[in-house]
Amino acid sequence: MTDRLDQPRELAPVRLRIHYDPEAFGQLSERIARFLGTARFIVYMTVFIAIWLVWNTVFPARFDPYPFIFLTLMLSLQASYSAPLILLAQNRQADRDRVQYEQDRIAAARTQAEIDYLTREIADLRLAIREMATRDYIRAEFQRLREELNERGSGS
Repeated sequence: MTDRLDQPRELAPVRLRIHYDPEAFGQLSERIARFLGTARFIVYMTVFIAIWLVWNTVFPARFDPYPFIFLTLMLSLQASYSAPLILLAQNRQADRDRVQYEQDRIAAARTQAEIDYLTREIADLRLAIREMATRDYIRAEFQRLREELNERGSGS
């Protein structure tokens, strides 16, 4: 391919790609989301904020005076990371639920097919039993044949 001097050269865009394991990241996000939904997290966060407020109102070495802008920034940062992690964890759970639902549906269909088969087999067995000669029926037939033979033997 010849380079043309009357046209600018097309440069491939430089992309910085960070490689990560999506499964490991997903598991980490689930652990974080699970922790964020506990009473322990609320207690830790409350203690942290209380210490922050006391430190910056009572002690002379204040690093975040009254409007507490740095605290607000940190809480906003924490919320901006928590929300996507919680959503990622919920999406992963929804995917697992979808797979489990599909497996349950397949198992239920298989079970229903087996129940239908067994129902037909039981119905066939009931019909066969009705047609089967019972012990009482055979005794009655033998009795009838014996009487018939006795009549023939005495009548000849």
